Amino acid sequence: MMTSTWMLVIAVLIDSANGARSQGDIQTCARIHTSSSVVPLGSPVTATCVIREDCPLVIGQAVHIEWLLGSELIPSSLAANESYRVSRIVVPSFNRTQAVLFCCIQNCSQVVTGVEIRAGYPPEKPQNLSCQTNFSSPSSLNCEWEPGQWDTHLPTKYTLHTEIRDLNENYTYELPPEVHHYSIPRNEFVLYSDIKIYVKAENDLGVATSGPLIFDPLQAAKFDQPSIENVDVEPKRLGCLKLKWRMSQQQSWMLHNQLSLEVRLRTADSDQMSDPPILVRQVRPSKAITECCRLLHGTRYLAQIRVRYYMQGPWSEWSSSKSGVTLETAPTGRLNSWMKVSRNHTSKNLDIQLFWKPSKQFRANGQNLTYVVLKPNPHGKRERMCSTNEKWCAFQLSGRVRKVYLSAVNSVGESPLTEIRIYKPRAHTAVMDVTAVPHDDKSFLVQWTAEVTLGLTDYVVEWKPLLNLDLSHIRFEIVNKNQSSLIITGSFEPYKPYGISVYPRFKDGMGPPQTVNAYLRQKAPSVVPKIQIKKIWWSDIEVSWDEIPLQQRNGFIKSYQVFYWEENGSVKVESANAEERRVILKHLNTTSTYEAFMMVSTFGGSLNGSTIYVKMSSFDAVTVVITVTAIGVGLALLIISIIWTCFSKHKKLNGYMWPVVPDPANSSIKRWSSESTQFTHPSWDNEEPNPVCLSHLSFLDLPTKLSKEADDIWLNSSEDTSDLGESICGSPFIPTYSGSNSESVAYATVLLSSCNDPIPDEPHVYLRSESTQPLLETDESFTPKCYQNVVNDRMPKEQCFFGPCDDDIPEGEEGPAIVWDDFPFLRALAMNESEND
Repeated sequence: MMTSTWMLVIAVLIDSANGARSQGDIQTCARIHTSSSVVPLGSPVTATCVIREDCPLVIGQAVHIEWLLGSELIPSSLAANESYRVSRIVVPSFNRTQAVLFCCIQNCSQVVTGVEIRAGYPPEKPQNLSCQTNFSSPSSLNCEWEPGQWDTHLPTKYTLHTEIRDLNENYTYELPPEVHHYSIPRNEFVLYSDIKIYVKAENDLGVATSGPLIFDPLQAAKFDQPSIENVDVEPKRLGCLKLKWRMSQQQSWMLHNQLSLEVRLRTADSDQMSDPPILVRQVRPSKAITECCRLLHGTRYLAQIRVRYYMQGPWSEWSSSKSGVTLETAPTGRLNSWMKVSRNHTSKNLDIQLFWKPSKQFRANGQNLTYVVLKPNPHGKRERMCSTNEKWCAFQLSGRVRKVYLSAVNSVGESPLTEIRIYKPRAHTAVMDVTAVPHDDKSFLVQWTAEVTLGLTDYVVEWKPLLNLDLSHIRFEIVNKNQSSLIITGSFEPYKPYGISVYPRFKDGMGPPQTVNAYLRQKAPSVVPKIQIKKIWWSDIEVSWDEIPLQQRNGFIKSYQVFYWEENGSVKVESANAEERRVILKHLNTTSTYEAFMMVSTFGGSLNGSTIYVKMSSFDAVTVVITVTAIGVGLALLIISIIWTCFSKHKKLNGYMWPVVPDPANSSIKRWSSESTQFTHPSWDNEEPNPVCLSHLSFLDLPTKLSKEADDIWLNSSEDTSDLGESICGSPFIPTYSGSNSESVAYATVLLSSCNDPIPDEPHVYLRSESTQPLLETDESFTPKCYQNVVNDRMPKEQCFFGPCDDDIPEGEEGPAIVWDDFPFLRALAMNESEND
């Protein structure tokens, strides 16, 4: 294009230079005659080049005329040279929207002249002409149209024409290029009179006219949006509301004109307006009161209206909303319910969570709705368990209760009772392989596999947000037993987890649920956990990390990947699943510093964490040998010590390892005090046992006179006294012995009076007791001789204890001398009495 333009400029300059001036006019050297400078695109073009006889370029020489189209040489076969001064050419198809045709000589080294030729299409008929009257300030009649579907490649002029028939007035409006709309001012059209409007499109190849519009401008008027002043209830008319409305101030002159009106309503708890709207015909703004009936009772409605000229014209915009409440009646219909039952192991009652929602037939018929749960009592009446404005309730029931009742209550009355059976937990399984996938941006598709089970009545699909455990967010749907899928909708949020469960219900109870978690949409996690070094070996490192909080996962964790590398080394990757959260980085260079970071991936994206640096410690061969040697020597010494201890015959060492309980018959009682609790090890000299401090000695306070009843109590008691052992009645040395432990060994318990009381006249009492402690280092059984009371020799014969009495000693003979070392317990008694004295 630029080449053709420059060649045309050159041709003009040559013509000017070679032309002769005559009376102020410039005479060109040659001229090109064409059929038209603007032709339809693709049509043939005919041109003739005539060179003047006095043209300096051809005087005195014969020349050959040639043609150029733009920068391309036209073949000579298309040209016909009538002489060396005249040449005619036919271009069979002109396929360019714009080009310059040149006439030249001398192999086109000299351009004689040129002409510009343009090509395109005739204008298309304007489409979709529409006009609308606007009564807003300033008032106007606005028209617009579409120019056509294709480009004409030629400048096209559009004009808008109006004809007012009753006034014989015509107006023409010429529009700027590429503008396809126009606003006719208010003083150039009239109301209640028809006007004809059409559009013309014109270019060098033709003219096209749109179809005309003939209408009254009032019929094309779009009024300003009206306004609702108030919405009132109709007294004594159930389900009716009365709307009072008005037009805008600029259109107050329309008070007595007939209009059409539409009303659309929606309940306060709904997001969708009524469809289709309620059409009200033949209304007048002077009586702007409209009644709407057949509405729900006791329900708050939001109302909007719009108007247009009667049966014609465009609708106005919808007005702003106004609300009103219809008259209340008692609730009707039943409630759908869902009960979760579990056993309370503390109180042995049933924990009940009851949820409900309105059925399709339920009508609240009121504003302030309360729900009441009742249970039957033994007296035939119903007891209230809870009363709430929510749609759930939690309480406890006895296992004997079989059903409860649910009712909705408003200010006028209550709904019929809905009977709810209590389905106790059962072990029946009827649901497997539950899946939940997004269905669209607001719903999930839940599917499950059902087993053929007798007694199955239906399924309950329950869903809840996992980040909000409040029971008010639980939703449910009851599904027919023949179904195995359900689309659940609700206010689901992307990137938030939801728990979805499917429960089977049977005639005799509720089966266990199958639960899955689901996301509506997933994305990369919000955080990446920090890598923690858990263990370090010579060339391996175990790293771990904490679990990402549920609210920051944004999806199901697919994998954890740890990328690590040393300086100028290749990148290595270790992966872990969502449950493991640990990896081992193996075969590391102990002399290098490593860089590492973690990437956490969900099914919706991945996020990289920050980079950490790990410096490996160097372990040389000497250190390894020393460490292994030290460990081996330590284990060997430990084994030798254990063997030597187990098989050693050294008595002192064995005494420390396995202490021996001393023989009471060869023991001495030292002086005891509250501060002295030291244990003295026995002597291990076999020649003569040394005195041994006993671990415990019991002194019991008895009354001054030991009565027969008290003696019987001690003799007949079978109670276990930890310090005293068994009573004398259980002694194997008494002929009537009935002890429960035949392997017990005899010890003695000394019964004294109070240390602070005077010494009584009655003899002291010594009781035989039983002990389960073995007497060590005694190879043969030992039965002590009859111990006698040496303090008071008036002891009767029947008070001889601890063995058979020597009845063979003749009366009057003196007994042998008392050897205190043979009586260690009596020796202790003597020591105690001396202290009291």
